[in-house]
Amino acid sequence: MMGGNHTLAGKRIVLTRAAEDSAELARALESLGAEIILLPTVAFAPPEDWQKLDAQLRRLDGFDAILFLSKNAARYIFDRCAQLGIQCEMAGPSSRFIAAVGPATAEALKEKGLHVDYVAKNRTGESLVGELRESLAGRRVLLPRSDRGDDRVPDALREIGADVTDVTAYRTAAPAALDPAILARIRGGEADAIVFASPSAFHNLRDSLGAADIAQLSSRLQFVAIGPTTARAIRESGSRIAIEAEEASAAGLAAALAKHYQGKNSPAARPA
Repeated sequence: MMGGNHTLAGKRIVLTRAAEDSAELARALESLGAEIILLPTVAFAPPEDWQKLDAQLRRLDGFDAILFLSKNAARYIFDRCAQLGIQCEMAGPSSRFIAAVGPATAEALKEKGLHVDYVAKNRTGESLVGELRESLAGRRVLLPRSDRGDDRVPDALREIGADVTDVTAYRTAAPAALDPAILARIRGGEADAIVFASPSAFHNLRDSLGAADIAQLSSRLQFVAIGPTTARAIRESGSRIAIEAEEASAAGLAAALAKHYQGKNSPAARPA
């Protein structure tokens, strides 16, 4: 899709990811001709109280497996280990099983020097547990994640007989404020699509605009979801999903948008 492909030429795409997480996707979309509008609707912060996380990090040897459901979980775990003086880098296979929800999370772990034993094929936490059913049954599993995580993954782990320790590694919050000028542009129709990479990104925008307004907005703009978990949250709120990425990555999102708009910019598709 590189090199002269401008499938998204003239399209204004709103990215709602946190600023530090938007660069790769922005580059992928810009390479296809899109104009990027940044409207971060999520921000990340450390836990309000480190006590519970610290206690688990100090007893890492007591776990048989660690499941990482996001890049942020990896980042906050490694940063806290460094602050506590705990060695958690393992470049080669070890007795502790390490699994990641998708390739982006796996890459973040590898960059920190951790050997990743398994990457989920379907890129959701529930799929990861299902795919590892036999490996995790009866095992002691550490699940570091956002404070916004629901019960689906820990419940799935318990259902297969895992002894799961679910601990908050970071907080997902709304930014102090959303840019009113960009919100006005979106309301005024100056965007073609809005990309949501997490349920929180959608929920924070919904809370800012109002449930009725965002549902109405989804009938005029293309709402794009990174995967089934985000898509489900958007639909459950009463909004419409136009595009759902088959692969939860920057490349997957860019490919989904390109596929949706393929042919719509061709001369035959334009009004005379």
